[in-house]
Amino acid sequence: MKIGYARVGTAEQDSSIRVELLAKEGVDHDRVYVDHGISGRQTRRPGLGNAIDAARDRDVFCVTKPDRLSRCAKDLHETVGRLADRGVALSIDGKIYDPDDPMGKMFIGVLGLMAEFESDLIRSRTRDAVAAAAAAGKMKGRQHKLTPVERAYLLQTYETGQFKIETLCRNTGLKRSALYANIELARTERAAECPRHSETTRE
Repeated sequence: MKIGYARVGTAEQDSSIRVELLAKEGVDHDRVYVDHGISGRQTRRPGLGNAIDAARDRDVFCVTKPDRLSRCAKDLHETVGRLADRGVALSIDGKIYDPDDPMGKMFIGVLGLMAEFESDLIRSRTRDAVAAAAAAGKMKGRQHKLTPVERAYLLQTYETGQFKIETLCRNTGLKRSALYANIELARTERAAECPRHSETTRE
């Protein structure tokens, strides 16, 4: 039996695309578990826990991309270990990796490191850009429309899922509609800067 897991970074994002991709891999809709508004770096993910609990010996655990499972190599290894303990194989984008097989274990490790590196690189670039803007005095005052750097920082903060919209509105001085407009613009700018993120920004 195939068990599917999908994660989207914010509660407002639509998980149907991920569910449909998993369906194409043969996962029934009622066997897909979803986490809404949860970062790939968070270790407490109810949907993931329920999906692992539902998996049994000889089942296949399916995700569309490794970063849907985790953006942290250590956490990915722990999750894969839990699946291996249950005798469950891992399928990523239709390719099955057996965690008990040395080659499968190696590929899973490489994928995990790549996902974490990609996430760290984005965070590092954002921090550097914010620091440069602050040093140049470009982050003073509250504006209806933020600068690209401020938007990137807002998007990063928003996607952690750790702050309520009301808190972000209060901290930025933006109304809810303006806040969402800046977030969507930041996603567009990020996708244009790095096309590889054009898909993940909607997850």
